[in-house]
Order: sequence, then structure tokens, then C-alpha cells
Amino acid sequence: MASPANLDIRPAAAEAHTLFKQACQAVPRPTLLPVCISVPSDLLTPSAIYLKLSNGATAEYSFLLESATGSTETVGRYSFIGANPRKVLATGPGYEDVGDPLQALQAQLSQDRVISIPSLKLPALTGGAVGYISYDCIKYFEPKTARPLKDNLHIPEALFMVFDTIVAFDHFCQTLTIVTHMRLPENPTDDFQKPYDEACTTIRSTLERIKQPETPLPPKDVGGPASEQEYSSNVGRHGYESFVTALKSHIVKGDIIQAVPSQRFSRGTTLHPFNIYRTLRTLNPSPYLFFLSCAAFHIVGASPECLMKTDGYAALPVDTRFGYTAEQQAQLRPRIVNHAIAGTIRRGANPAEDDELAAELQGSTKDRAEHVMLVDLARNDVNRVCHPSTVKVDRLMRIDRFSHVQHLTSEVSGLLRPECTRWDAMRSIWGPQDQGDGVVYDLGTREEGLTQGPRDGLRLYVVRVGSRGSEVSAG
Repeated sequence: MASPANLDIRPAAAEAHTLFKQACQAVPRPTLLPVCISVPSDLLTPSAIYLKLSNGATAEYSFLLESATGSTETVGRYSFIGANPRKVLATGPGYEDVGDPLQALQAQLSQDRVISIPSLKLPALTGGAVGYISYDCIKYFEPKTARPLKDNLHIPEALFMVFDTIVAFDHFCQTLTIVTHMRLPENPTDDFQKPYDEACTTIRSTLERIKQPETPLPPKDVGGPASEQEYSSNVGRHGYESFVTALKSHIVKGDIIQAVPSQRFSRGTTLHPFNIYRTLRTLNPSPYLFFLSCAAFHIVGASPECLMKTDGYAALPVDTRFGYTAEQQAQLRPRIVNHAIAGTIRRGANPAEDDELAAELQGSTKDRAEHVMLVDLARNDVNRVCHPSTVKVDRLMRIDRFSHVQHLTSEVSGLLRPECTRWDAMRSIWGPQDQGDGVVYDLGTREEGLTQGPRDGLRLYVVRVGSRGSEVSAG
């Protein structure tokens, strides 16, 4: 690994200054310029880098995002690590921002515009906001679903950490890239060298911490002796069964098409949250693995799907039926992608049994009907914010294999309408239809908090660490 004193930091000072002068002529004017360094990572692991940057997973605010993909549970190309954000945005009752968390996040992120430097070939995530939005925020996106609910978790409805510096671990190229964003001077005549030097110092100090020979480990135990208590449900067996009975009645009446009632299982533990994450990523490697330290609590999870993403740009089709001008139709619009997963069967003991079970799943009338229903809902959600003639099912009922189960998966996409934003797309795709949400909320008295919806296998979502140990919630 290169010495911090002799790093090939890009862009070099002269090139960065030229980019700054060009940016001064742009409208709107960029406010941030990425500065980066790439070094070999063949002797490192993402977990070790995270522990070094977070001082043994003790930093108040930090994150680690990883991925295992494909039927062989191969590692995804990138892992991302960040610690000590520039700003933390928490929303909900009792916090500075109350209401729609996407409005607060949009206001925060809209303050900055980053200069694009294609020659750097940076990964998709180099800075910005990393965090969560709880399920209960659906009440801000669909006001008709709002219900008076008791908050038993006592955590923010949403929390985002805003990072200027992120480390990207490239498993394919065996390199790690440290990216920081220097804040550009307000005036062309202001001192440019000072903020550039500060960005270089940030890169050097980050690399110096990563190069430390010792990796600080998280505490083996937190709090007192391990608890012997059993897992407890927040609704209990009787409560859950009554949910199912009531929902079946609503389906018969035609109020809803389908619903998945949830429950939260909790128990005390003295394990440090990062050690729980390490076990989870071993037992259940998934396309979306995450560990977030949010000061008073941690979020640990493994999910097979991405709720929504933007993937490329394209011009809208020439179509006079929808009233868009020629200029609007010529604009490049983001492609919004939504993934649908419904229909599950276990993995086989060998490839032949895998194929037999997959054929059984694909031939299941129940699972196919449930999946088609979900795809129709996804098309409806995407259609609300995308140009109708571009909404399509790109992939229908493909078998995807994960560590313990096989799923039927589909992909729905569309090009965002000129009058809509990515924030609108997130609100549209966030949760089930408003009538269904209202019915589910009418059955409960507690906020759902952090949830990914129903999934098979082990998912640990929230670990709250306190003086009496930790509480692990799953659902």
C-alpha cells in the first residue's frame, strides 16, 4: 500500500483548480468537488476497515454496507464504509424535524451540487445520506393511513447520516477508494488551495487509520451477564391470530386484496451489535447487508431485494396523448426500477434438487397468483410517477436463489415523468395501497418502526444497546 506521503490523489491541484474555474461559470453552480485516492486492498477486508474507522464499532454514527449476490452467494462488487458524518438528520416527534422525512432530506441534500468527473470512474456511492425511514412514515406519504399509535421503540421515525467522506471497497479490482468532497469557495478569487489541502489531509488521515497494523475489536459483551429469557412477541400468539382472522374478513368483504401482518420478537442479549452483524452475514449472505450505528441504537439487516433504484437515463417517447411539450420529451429522464418478490421455497441439498424445487415453485398456482398480484401493484405504483407508455415488466417470475431459500422475482420499471422527482417515486413505491395500510393500522396499537416486510430466513433489524444489555428485534 502506498505511503500517505506519496499518494496519487486525484484530481491533482492544478486540474482541480481548472474544474473549479469552469464550475464558477455554471448555473446552478456546483458546491462540492470529489477528491480521491485508490490503493490495493488485497490484504484488507471491509469489516476490518470499518472497525478501524469506527474505533472498534464504538463511533456514535457509522455504517457498513455489503452485498452477496447470485446463486453461489458470491460477494457483490462494492462494500461501502463511513464513520463520523458531517451532519445527522433525525425526524419525528421530539426532534428538530417533524413530518415527511423526505422533505427534510431533500432540503438538506439540495444545498449541494457535485462536480462530475467521469475520468475518476468513481462508484455510485461516494457521499451523501445513509440511514433509514421507518414504515410508519407512510402516514406522511398517504395521509389517509394516519392513526394514533403508541411508540414503544422511542427512536426517530427517520434518521440519516450525511457523509462527505466514504470508503469504497472494490472486490473485483481488489482496490479501495477513499473519496472526500471539498467545499468549493464561494468566489472565484477566494483561496482554493486551502480547502483542497484540507481534502487531501482527510484522505491521508483516513488511509493512515486503515493502515494501522492492529484492528480494534468491538467489546465481546455489553452490559451484565447474558439473559436466559425467551423471545417475546409484541402482540403475542392470540393477538397475531386475531390479526389474521380480521384480515381474512376484510379480504372476503373486498376491502383489501392481501395483507401480511407482522410482529416483533425481542429478547435481551449481551452481544455487541457488530458481532451480531458478523454472524448474520455468515448465516444469511444477501444482496443487501447493512450495519448502521445510530448512537443510542444499531440497525442490523440482510435483505434480498432493493425497494427502488434509479438506473440510467433515457428520453421520453414522442407521444402527444399526455400533453408533454417537445422540450419535455427530449429531456433525459431517470429510469425508476422496482423489484417484486413473492413466492418462496427452500433450497435443495444439491443443484438437481434445487431445480426440482424451483419447478415446483414456478408451478404453484397459489404462488403464481400471489406474485402476479404483487407485480400488478408494482406497476400501479411505478405508473403513478412514470410516463405510462414507458412502464413495463422487464422480468417476470424469475427464480432467484439465496442462501436458504429460492424466490420468484420480477422487475418493473418506467421513465420518470417531467413533473415528478425521485422523491415522488420513493413516496409512491414506499408502502402498500392506502386502503390496505389503513386496515392494518386499525388492527394494531403500536408503531411498526423498522421493518422490511415479510422475508424468509433470519433478519435482525434493530439492536438497542443500554446499561441492561441489548434488545434484538426481528420481524
